[in-house]
Amino acid sequence: MIKRLFRKLIKKSNHKNESLKRFEEQFDLFKKSDINQKLKVEKEDIYPCLHDNTETTGFDAHYIYHPAWAARIIREINPSKHIDISSTLHFCSILSAFIPTEFYDYRPAKLNLSNLVSGEADLTNLFFETSSIDTISCMHTVEHIGLGRYGDPIDPDGDIKAIDELIRVVKPGGSILFVTPVGNPKIMFNAHRIYDPHMITNLFKNCELKQFSLVTDQNEFIVNSDLADGLSQNYGCGCFWFIKN
Repeated sequence: MIKRLFRKLIKKSNHKNESLKRFEEQFDLFKKSDINQKLKVEKEDIYPCLHDNTETTGFDAHYIYHPAWAARIIREINPSKHIDISSTLHFCSILSAFIPTEFYDYRPAKLNLSNLVSGEADLTNLFFETSSIDTISCMHTVEHIGLGRYGDPIDPDGDIKAIDELIRVVKPGGSILFVTPVGNPKIMFNAHRIYDPHMITNLFKNCELKQFSLVTDQNEFIVNSDLADGLSQNYGCGCFWFIKN
């Protein structure tokens, strides 16, 4: 019975026979070795995880490196409060342990953590006053705006409107941490846009590029990279630190 169930699961998920054999052997070994039986292990509860037995731990380089990059910069700046717009929730939730943080998204997240405010905002029409924010981040977000993926209105210029709003609300001398896909420029509708990094620097009018870092197609992270290196990617991750003039 249990072997038929294993094979059914393997066939459904299209895994290789060696993965099935190893899973069966491990299950049998565990059942025989579990003398104390502090928790029951039954055939109806099996949950095969057949892709995790790897030599190294895999990770999404875009989403590991860019929050780590931003956190290090914010530590350097050490603002009294940080504003984040629609970046990964892991970033604002961890950052709020050290710095008062406000997170806003078109689809608000119901987060309940000390030192963290979570609310709703439209990045193309932010409610903040002009020149009122010391530091703001918007990472792996703008490339989606206006493509309808997250329920927002279709707007070919939604990304440009969003960038203009980020610039508007930051104080002169304030920091904008901006992350977006870079490489051969195109729109992969309705998932995301990929930008020539030079286009991004041109869109951030009245801002100085203090640092450009890059996650390459090979999942390498390069601090203080060249914009030309970003353009040579297929789907790189460009990390821009701008200072508003």
